[in-house]
Amino acid sequence: MIPLQVAILLVVATAGTAVVLSRDPLRQAVVNGAYGLVLTLLFVVFQAPDVALSMVVIGSIAYPLVLLVAIKKVRAHEDGEE
Repeated sequence: MIPLQVAILLVVATAGTAVVLSRDPLRQAVVNGAYGLVLTLLFVVFQAPDVALSMVVIGSIAYPLVLLVAIKKVRAHEDGEE
């Protein structure tokens, strides 16, 4: 295993830990988007460009966007705004 692969695996582990330790759902959605970008780098380093492209779209854009919209709707519903 080359040193770049080891380094990116350590960054992925750190970013995953940051997602788990985030308590605020809004912050967790944003950190999860950053985690998606880190995973994209991991897939590029391990020479899986097709998986990296999928991860960019799903893990870094679509999933955090869906989470942010859901959080906004839940908070608006809790505040009595519909």
